[in-house]
Amino acid sequence: MKIQHNISLKNYNTFGIDAIASRFTSVNSIAKLIDILTTEQNIFILGGGSNLLLTNDLAPLTLHIDLKGIDIVDETDNDIFIKVQAGENWHEFVLWCIEHDFGGLENLSLIPGNVGASPIQNIGAYGVEMKDCFHKLNTIEIATQKSHVFTKDECNFGYRNSVFKNELKGKYIITSVIFKLTKKNHKLNASYGAIQTELEKRGINSPTIKDISDVVIDIRNSKLPNPKEIGNSGSFFKNPVISTDKFQELKEKHQTIPSYKISEAEVKIPAGWLIEQCGFKGKRFGDAGVHEKQALVLVNYGNATGQEFYTLAVLIQQKVSEIFGIELAIEVNVV
Repeated sequence: MKIQHNISLKNYNTFGIDAIASRFTSVNSIAKLIDILTTEQNIFILGGGSNLLLTNDLAPLTLHIDLKGIDIVDETDNDIFIKVQAGENWHEFVLWCIEHDFGGLENLSLIPGNVGASPIQNIGAYGVEMKDCFHKLNTIEIATQKSHVFTKDECNFGYRNSVFKNELKGKYIITSVIFKLTKKNHKLNASYGAIQTELEKRGINSPTIKDISDVVIDIRNSKLPNPKEIGNSGSFFKNPVISTDKFQELKEKHQTIPSYKISEAEVKIPAGWLIEQCGFKGKRFGDAGVHEKQALVLVNYGNATGQEFYTLAVLIQQKVSEIFGIELAIEVNVV
């Protein structure tokens, strides 16, 4: 096991924060992973670094999960079951599915990060969540080094949430995820956001999964900054879900407030809209700022620290609470 010392994590987190790992190593096999877990007591698990805000240097051993591989493990007439190793890039995996005409994940194109983190966050976009195509996942328990399989029910998926963000946080390492996708009779979801409008602009009446993916990619590129060009972690806050009664009260004061119906009792409010109404869109606080096109995204204009981003996030939370009475929850993992 090769351990490096005092390694910059700037290239290992999409915010581009220059935190230092006192000790660092990558693993590309289950055997190496188990070997480390049997000898190290204090570790920090690092995947794609796309949902991470580093506010300090890291004293524990930083363990970078670099497991690779995509394999078909089962199929029926209509469905295909694909096992994907945790270190695979999420968007590249989605494109692989599109290339092979496997449907279900096309709305989740261009989401940054690795496959191993997708169940932790239950990533979602444009009316689709990862759990919609999830079958099961494989893990290694940190304390015992034993393997354990989690079913969909055991993962307890919620909105940008799972059991791995709550009671099992820090107890298991996800090594691979198995997805159930369609080989034919794809169930397309084009009703959310601007997808349908964009398809109509292109004269597409019977879209394929590639058409959906292409449109989603173009929409995201038009609204969201590329982490390779300017540091960010995508959506920094969760879209808050409030009661319909609370929404009606807000509607009387803020007539243009947008919403998405969740149920008869709840609606979802776009966090970006709330932040924009509070005057933060496009504002810069040193090298930490709010993106000029999408207020839900915080961006690194140079050498912002994680603590500067956290201070800005708290300021935004306080202002949204003051004006709208809504508590914004941070979506990224703050360390």
